[in-house]
Amino acid sequence: MAHTRISMYLPPDINPTHAAIAYGCRALPKLNEELQSEDLLTRQKALMALCDLVHDPEHVYVAINIGCLESLKALLKDSNHMVRIKTTEVLCIMATHNVGREGFLKHDIIAALSGLLNDPQTACRENLHLAFKHLAQVPSGAQGIVISGLIHSLVWKLQREEEKIQELLLDTLAACLLEDASEALNSRVVPFLKEKLLSGNDNIRSKAACTLLAVSIPLEGKKQMCQYDVIPILVHLLKDKVDEVQANAAGALMYATVTTEGKYAALDAEAIQPLLQLLSSPLRKARLNAIKALTMLAEAPEGRKILQVSVPTFRDLEMDTSEAVQRAAQVAIKVIEWKP
Repeated sequence: MAHTRISMYLPPDINPTHAAIAYGCRALPKLNEELQSEDLLTRQKALMALCDLVHDPEHVYVAINIGCLESLKALLKDSNHMVRIKTTEVLCIMATHNVGREGFLKHDIIAALSGLLNDPQTACRENLHLAFKHLAQVPSGAQGIVISGLIHSLVWKLQREEEKIQELLLDTLAACLLEDASEALNSRVVPFLKEKLLSGNDNIRSKAACTLLAVSIPLEGKKQMCQYDVIPILVHLLKDKVDEVQANAAGALMYATVTTEGKYAALDAEAIQPLLQLLSSPLRKARLNAIKALTMLAEAPEGRKILQVSVPTFRDLEMDTSEAVQRAAQVAIKVIEWKP
């Protein structure tokens, strides 16, 4: 015979850590109200639920329109570390959507997040740097970070943060410095990046070389590459075990050797032979960067003389599967065969 008995267990598919989500168009407004609650558990549950919802860009659009970003800005200052961690996680997910990145710029989220650069919680700092990385992937986002005056702080954080966060910092800096490298150059970014080129972490070496590529585009960056003796290290990285490191090192050399001082620093470091070896790299980017760097070195009489015997190699590259490589090879041949 059946008995009436109340189960001690929660109903199936119920997550006690998430706030109950209201039906339809009321869902996000209700969560926004709960984000502002004085009850800690209510705020935490609302953030957990919001983390799930903001994977959908339509929900991000609605959340921004009803004022969720202002609520989240306030929660970044919450005394509870879990609230801060989940808040930065929500913002990190929102930054993966274009509408979210636009919201960041409109509601001054960059400055709000920067207040957590020294947060004691590693997860919190990791989330904010991941959010900055996502934001910097679009020019307006990178410009926003530069305009906010954060570059100096991000450069100095390279010396202090954990390796996983250093990788995020390098990604962000590489994108931002393409927009404006002046503040970074005034913050000793070149010697800091030089140190990262010697890291035992493959990703950090690769990303540091990529960031140096952006640094060496302006003339002052090229000068500092020679001033801090970075070029010999880049030449050494052309023989790195990781293809991506080789490609990025060749890219940095491509810009650094535009100046006469850079050309002769690379020639003194015997850059030609490892660059020639990169011409057969499986990475299109590595082949292209190597050709362009060699073209720069061929502008010096000493470099042109050494490269004369390698013209057949460049002619083979005129048949490369990449049109960009083909065009670069044609330019290189003209420079190498030029006669005064």
